[in-house]
Amino acid sequence: MAKVATDPLVISGVIGDVVDHFSTTVKMCVTYNSNKQVLRNGYEHFPSAVTCKPRVEVHGGDLRSFFTLIMTDPDVPGPSDPYLREHLHWMVTDIPGTTDSSFGKEEVSYEKPNPNIGIHRFVFVLFKQRKRQSVVNPPAVCRDCFSTRKFAEENGLGLPVAAVFFNCQRETAARRR
Repeated sequence: MAKVATDPLVISGVIGDVVDHFSTTVKMCVTYNSNKQVLRNGYEHFPSAVTCKPRVEVHGGDLRSFFTLIMTDPDVPGPSDPYLREHLHWMVTDIPGTTDSSFGKEEVSYEKPNPNIGIHRFVFVLFKQRKRQSVVNPPAVCRDCFSTRKFAEENGLGLPVAAVFFNCQRETAARRR
């Protein structure tokens, strides 16, 4: 089923800025610190709550299915002028279906969200691989100006099978109390 105009991924611009329209075929569950789930698209999490890499569970496929997870910020350096779009925060490949990200191969280490200007979207995109070790073009060292769409195309990943995002903005001293 194609994403419709009421879908938060469409409304927020994730579909368009990061990925093309796709149908969700796999359930993905993102959990920070054992208890902070990214349940709804667009929910706000403070930077202090997302400092450690999350556990990302893949509910779909089987142990012979493999997935690639990408976490990106399409709003760098700021949402009004994201000229460094996208900033790659994390990448894990070869995640077996029905397991979580800890069973995959971390291609790019987790970088905690640290937005300086405005409200940023932090997007988790899951792709189904054709086979294990099919991601042959890992990203360059630079995390800025990454393109999820281009990476998927270069590695034959096709359209995503799941995506979720949260919003995050700089914490002021008053908000941390």
